[in-house]
Amino acid sequence: MAKMIEAEMASVSREVGAFIESMLGRKDPLFKSAYHLPSHGGKRMRPYLVVKSCEAVGGERVSAIAPAAAVELLHNFTLVHDDIMDNDTMRRGVPTVHVLWGVPTAILAGDLLFAEAFQAILRSALDDRRARAAAAVLADATVSLSIGQFQDMSFEEKDEITENDYLDMISGKTAALFQACAEIGAIAGGGSEDSIKKLGAYGWNLGMAFQIFDDYLGITSNEEALGKPVGNDLREGKKTLIVIRGMQTRSREMIKSLLGSKDATKEQLAALISSLEEDGVLGYVRRKALAYVEEAKKAISTLPDSEPKKSLTQLVEYSIMRKK
Repeated sequence: MAKMIEAEMASVSREVGAFIESMLGRKDPLFKSAYHLPSHGGKRMRPYLVVKSCEAVGGERVSAIAPAAAVELLHNFTLVHDDIMDNDTMRRGVPTVHVLWGVPTAILAGDLLFAEAFQAILRSALDDRRARAAAAVLADATVSLSIGQFQDMSFEEKDEITENDYLDMISGKTAALFQACAEIGAIAGGGSEDSIKKLGAYGWNLGMAFQIFDDYLGITSNEEALGKPVGNDLREGKKTLIVIRGMQTRSREMIKSLLGSKDATKEQLAALISSLEEDGVLGYVRRKALAYVEEAKKAISTLPDSEPKKSLTQLVEYSIMRKK
């Protein structure tokens, strides 16, 4: 299943990538810096979600490509700025934008990506009503993303963060954009209000599962698969669900000694992972992600059966099976 989903995502990615290149593929330094991350691909689950949500309500794939490019551009805008805030040096296996061009240019590159996201909606074949609706969803998601990112940053300064605090944060930082992808896809496909709502609920639950599992991969995967150093979140002091749950176990002292430690070694991280597994923390996190997967499936269970609906079911299962 994973190979099939990845092949389908690659197909969508090529079409979306060509559209983005037509917008950003210029030679001047600002456009070159803005195009840096999009040109190195990524999973592109979000544009795939737009396309499949469009098809799931009976829409044509061609109607979804420009809106899919819009959400991918917005996503890359957040990554460029996140990398600056987190001082990350690698993304998708290549140096981050601020490392290559400096912070001021990286900020402007992110701003350009943000603007081009809405330009993509305007350049789409959607009629005025659907274009306005799609743009409104994208704007609302950006507000949620900003709030979620601010919460994530503020967590680093707080001693105690609850599981509910974390879930509320990722609802804005991650799940809101997945929800927007599904809703925008359904809008592009001419879906009913009911189908837009159901697909939005599916997207939100998919986003929650994706982020919980992403945090899990961030400490249990390997650098080659991730495209960035394993344990970065821990070294940066991020209060992920693994950290929050782990602080309630005998792993607490080990976490406290490594959280925010830029010099944490691979050996120390390996010892922590072993302890977290023994304490049941990693199993708990995997089950939490799976619960959101099941809710996502339930949200679209009453939509008419179709190949796109099947693809959406497989996508949410893939979200907690992937290696990166």
